[in-house]
Amino acid sequence: MALSDIKQISIREYLRNMGILPKKDFSYYGMYFCPFREDHNASLKVDYRKNLWCDFGTNEGGSIIDLVMKMNNCTFHEAATQLEKDFSGTDLNPFSFHRDNTLDKKGNNKTSIIIHDIHAISHPKLTEWINARKIDLSLANLYCREVHYPVRDKMYFSVGFENDKGGYELSSPPSFKGCIPPKEITTIKNGHETCLAFEGFWDFLSYLTIQETDKTRYDVAILNSVANIQKALPFLKEHKNIYAFLDNDEGGRKAFQKIKTSCFSAEDMSVKYAEYKDLNDCLCGKKQVQGMKKNRGFRF
Repeated sequence: MALSDIKQISIREYLRNMGILPKKDFSYYGMYFCPFREDHNASLKVDYRKNLWCDFGTNEGGSIIDLVMKMNNCTFHEAATQLEKDFSGTDLNPFSFHRDNTLDKKGNNKTSIIIHDIHAISHPKLTEWINARKIDLSLANLYCREVHYPVRDKMYFSVGFENDKGGYELSSPPSFKGCIPPKEITTIKNGHETCLAFEGFWDFLSYLTIQETDKTRYDVAILNSVANIQKALPFLKEHKNIYAFLDNDEGGRKAFQKIKTSCFSAEDMSVKYAEYKDLNDCLCGKKQVQGMKKNRGFRF
């Protein structure tokens, strides 16, 4: 995909896919709460016609690539590459979800996503994909669901992971990532003074696989995107020790620094899989290289 084509990707649809809807929505622009900083005034303007954004709180703005760079704390190349992957055009990867347009009590437009069905993961394409990620299907079904939703009269399906506000983080092959709003972190509370932090649910499932267990005694925070790091900090601060299993990229490093500067004790566990982009790549790589050799897991 050419750079000019990537910049044509709708900012409105990108934010909608992330579970971010405008506070005020007009025919040619929308006002949003800024997704990459604390914002109580809906200061981010998205011009639907020009496909540009402007944050009036910081006087920053630009194309969709600039926005993804800000939201994910990543480089220009990383942002463009991720957008290209998300718009790969396969049947399992619709970027714009179908929505119902209804009216609230005041007569204003109210937008909602239609979920057709949610059940245990069973579709062959999803089960094969989970197996390719070296995750046991029974483990995936313990924490995830198969979510079906219509898009322009066609039915689509993804692996769905529920967040703390009842939304679903969606993932399907080969590289689609989306969200059924609201967008939020996912926490597991076991009353422990130690908390494990993961960037996404595949990393969490990979950790459990490496540890050869289906649950952990520690508390867990799954960001569901490094853009959610500010939302996770209050929960992380409640813990004496934090072990962060984030990606080995610029976004992961910046997210860890925010954890490090805000919390009492935080350790960057990504150094233990430094040769891999993330924990799932580490899991798959070790399986391929070491075969049936027993994995001793992470110790702390």
